[in-house]
Amino acid sequence: MKSLDAKLGLIGKGRYTPKSFILADAKDGDMALGVKANGPIQPGNSSGAHRSRQQHIGSMKAIVRQKQMDIMLGSAGNIELLADNGVFAKSPVTAAIRANDTTDIWHPRGATYATHPSRPFRTANLALVKKFCDLGLYSITLNNDLDRDYTTIETYARFREDAAKLRFRHFLEVFNPNAAQGLSPEQTADFVNDSILRILAGVTKAERPIFLKMVFNGRRATEDLAGSDSSLVIGVLGGSAGTTRDTFELLTQSEKSGARVALFGRKINLAESPLDLVALFRPVLEGAITPENAVKQYHATLLKSDLKPMRRLEDDLRITERNLEGFGK
Repeated sequence: MKSLDAKLGLIGKGRYTPKSFILADAKDGDMALGVKANGPIQPGNSSGAHRSRQQHIGSMKAIVRQKQMDIMLGSAGNIELLADNGVFAKSPVTAAIRANDTTDIWHPRGATYATHPSRPFRTANLALVKKFCDLGLYSITLNNDLDRDYTTIETYARFREDAAKLRFRHFLEVFNPNAAQGLSPEQTADFVNDSILRILAGVTKAERPIFLKMVFNGRRATEDLAGSDSSLVIGVLGGSAGTTRDTFELLTQSEKSGARVALFGRKINLAESPLDLVALFRPVLEGAITPENAVKQYHATLLKSDLKPMRRLEDDLRITERNLEGFGK
């Protein structure tokens, strides 16, 4: 059994412990960007050369073989290559593909698509994907725009129909609005939470997502959603690269607020040493080490490996993401 299925089983039976927390590496940046999707060869140097697709595939293989993550998320093309090479055959890691596209994360150089209210579309062919993978991420972005949001929800319904016919599982990503209409920043978290519950209210078990992926909008918002329905498995997305302290704080704070999944993209991909960073996730989640001490241990590991950190230790120990500040107060 894959670790994802085992952990979802425990969570569904009310037997969750931090050891059951689900971790995913989101390496699907090529579904949003172009040449720069795979990250710079030299960490922190975004103006220099960037990794090739082949180098990116190598990074994905390394993470899967480390066996610390439960899910490897990538574009259909990259996951197919890994599957063809047998990377997932005897691994506890589950393969997942980005099953749809949205214009708010469509970021070729010079483009302005992301400034307009999000529209959904789909590149991946689920019937072909099902030959090597049975799990996908479906993404929606709502903006309190009646016409756009109506189309978004209708398109999601058609996806669920296709997925059900193929017995293709999915998890649902709900971004914060990218071009909100008549919403104040203070209303965003409540708008997103209520939208999720409204959408899923009409979805039967056969078509429901196995978990959610969403922005960590702070402790109150996460507890609000988690407390509304104990059957919801809430996952948080990693967001911007931030500091190393932000990474570990997000794990700790989201878990304590009721999240049971974390999906990190840039926080892993742009790190100086992704494998060493990932190796500290479980100890932090299980309380063996504090986020602050995990940052110090990570820097000590970089020093031993002769890797130059992007930030000074004192800077990397700072919490810089707004929704992580003041936790527990």
